[in-house]
Amino acid sequence: MKRIALVLVVLMISAAALFAAGGRQQSGGSAAPSGGEAGTITLRWAFWGSEARVKASQEAIDVFQAANPGIKVNIEVSGGTGDHFNKVDTQLAGGAGPDIIQMGGNFPDYVAKSVILNLNPYKGGALNTATIDSGAIDAGSVGGNLYGVSTGATIPALVYNKTLLERAGASLPRVTQTWDEFRSYLASVKPRLPNGVYPLMDFGSTSSGSTGFGYWLRWNGTPIYDDVTGTSSVTAADAKKFLDVFKDYRDNGFIPPADIAAGYAETNVDSSSLIAGKVAVGFIVSNQFANFQAATQDELGLVELPGAAATRALWPQLSQVYTVNAASRNIDAAVRFINFLVNSPDAGKIIGNDRGISSSSTFRQGASSGAAAADQKVFAYHDVAGPHTSPETPHLPNDTELNSTLNLIYQRVAFGQANTTQGGQEIYDLLTRLTRK
Repeated sequence: MKRIALVLVVLMISAAALFAAGGRQQSGGSAAPSGGEAGTITLRWAFWGSEARVKASQEAIDVFQAANPGIKVNIEVSGGTGDHFNKVDTQLAGGAGPDIIQMGGNFPDYVAKSVILNLNPYKGGALNTATIDSGAIDAGSVGGNLYGVSTGATIPALVYNKTLLERAGASLPRVTQTWDEFRSYLASVKPRLPNGVYPLMDFGSTSSGSTGFGYWLRWNGTPIYDDVTGTSSVTAADAKKFLDVFKDYRDNGFIPPADIAAGYAETNVDSSSLIAGKVAVGFIVSNQFANFQAATQDELGLVELPGAAATRALWPQLSQVYTVNAASRNIDAAVRFINFLVNSPDAGKIIGNDRGISSSSTFRQGASSGAAAADQKVFAYHDVAGPHTSPETPHLPNDTELNSTLNLIYQRVAFGQANTTQGGQEIYDLLTRLTRK
């Protein structure tokens, strides 16, 4: 009997020890990896990407772990977004999701399912948002609450040929200016440029997109679409005003004549009027800059679109976002790690532009320290333009049809086949029809 009692005591002690160990399981119900030290918090970070991304991410983890010896971060990587979300969705459904989940523009779908954490309580504390561009904060928010912390973004910009302008004895464009100041600048540049070279690319509409139109509407205070009401605030008079701006530029030789402008699709460096030497200032999004600079021996620079500072009409197109699993058992540590990833200059030096141009000024400081000259110019541009952004306007239904039909209307006006009043009415009719589809 004494032996039996002794065995029972041993079993009870063993069970108690096993139960205590179970209480130290980490991250969404998943046990901490074997071999982990007692008391160490283990975070699981799920993302997709190349071998180079995995290597850089692990190097960043090593730096974080050295500064936070009580936290271990394990990578769970997929080759692409499809595999990533299939795996993550399965894990979340089983109650064993990763602590930190890389997402894209689909993160609001997970907010609606209450899967990812509202980070508002951590803003200004464990998560320093003061260093992050306001537009990126807004773009990562739903209903006024922050759920996705931007890994990086791209912002519309004007790119100018510094070498060409200096050779012509023309002044360089100011980084920030109003539309009136910009028109005066174009007028001052025109007489100094060689014959056949124009101050500005015609970015009112191109065969590949309507971004210029969308920017002007945001600046005008009449965004193209409200996805809550399913309506557009653009009137025929607004559309006419837009067409009048570029008709004025065309009539005064600030942009190429319609037949010359139509010869450039403006989709990339191969179809760019700027790279072809036909214009001194072009229109791009900031992540294209390095490719444009590589395509010419002339030195290029970046400035904002007119009016951005006063209206925050620019917008960040988010690359990816970091989110925290709402069911994580280690939320505080997960937020601390995300703060490191987005704000640490050390992380910036390692990760660089791999997940987009960072929306954090402190991350950009680190990334720019060892970056190529072209990337440094992009960082400097984001430092200026980032605070002048607001969330991207929702896209119209049938966005592809908008691009193609708008361009047809725009070209008819440019070639003199319709006046701006007729074109404005046609654009209004197009927007009205698309909102009702």
